[in-house]
Amino acid sequence: MAKEVIRVVAAVIEHDGRYLITQRNANAVLPLLWEFPGGRVEPDENETHALLREVKGRIGVEVDVGPKLGEHVHDYTTYQVQLTMYSCRLPAEARPYPATVADLRWVTSREFLDYEFPPADERTMSKLLGLLRN
Repeated sequence: MAKEVIRVVAAVIEHDGRYLITQRNANAVLPLLWEFPGGRVEPDENETHALLREVKGRIGVEVDVGPKLGEHVHDYTTYQVQLTMYSCRLPAEARPYPATVADLRWVTSREFLDYEFPPADERTMSKLLGLLRN
């Protein structure tokens, strides 16, 4: 039987050399792990719309969606996650806050190692760090 494919989008928001990461809620799947803000793409939704909706829901602010940074498919036991990351910017006046996430932090790419990310994100992160550091 084919695994369910879950499409997920994530915003890589950089400001002054730091990146915004959010912490999953204690009652979420993969509780308390860290990730870039974003979430699931609904069946008839495009990725940009999903990203705007999910990011606003999680950190309370709209973002400007930029170019796609890359995508990665990760196999979990019973499903697959297709994760697509976009470079995003916060409007100057935006003040993100943990609207529906446990916490949020601004971290340097070097500090990513101090935080635990879900397996799907881990792979994408290494790919992304390669891109960011070059």
